[in-house]
Amino acid sequence: MIGTIVCPYCDAENMEGVDECEKCGEALVDLSVRVPATSVEGDLLRDRIERLWPKSPSTVALDATVGDVLRKMVDERIGCVMVVERGKLVGIFSERDALMKLNTDAAKFLKRSIAEFMTADPVTLETNDKIAFALHKMNVGGYRHIPILFEGKLVGVISIRDILRYLTERIAAGGKR
Repeated sequence: MIGTIVCPYCDAENMEGVDECEKCGEALVDLSVRVPATSVEGDLLRDRIERLWPKSPSTVALDATVGDVLRKMVDERIGCVMVVERGKLVGIFSERDALMKLNTDAAKFLKRSIAEFMTADPVTLETNDKIAFALHKMNVGGYRHIPILFEGKLVGVISIRDILRYLTERIAAGGKR
C-alpha cells in the first residue's frame, strides 16, 4: 500500500511519490521512497496523468442554467462539466452536486444559474502529476472527477474510471509495459 512521507522542511505528511510538499511546496523528489511492493504499485508511483489520456472536458459558461447543464450531462452521457469564465476554469458541476445540492427539488432550480450550485475553485492536477497523486486526491477529497491542466490551462478531465481502467490494464499485463 502506498504510504506517506514527512516533509523535512515543514513536517507535513505527504503521499509517497509526490514531487513537492503539498503544504510548503518544497521539492521531495530526492527523499528516499520505499521500494514498491508490486510492479503495479511502482507503475502508479512512476506514471504520469498524461498516460491516462485525459478526455477533453465538456464546458459550460458561468451563466448557464441548471436545466441546460443537466440536459448537456444527460445528452453527452457525462458525469461532470467544467464551468468556465473567459476561458478560465472557475468551477465544476458533477453528478454528486446534482444529487446533493438539487436532489428532488431540481425542477425548481432549472432556470437558475449553475454558478449557485457548482463547486467553485475545484482541485486540479497537471498532466505531469503522477497517477498515484491523482488517486490520493480522489480518495481524500471524495472526488470522482478531477480537471486536468497543462501549464495552468484546462485541457482535460480524468475520472475514477480512467484510473480503474489503467489499473486493470497494468494488472492484466502483470506490470509489464
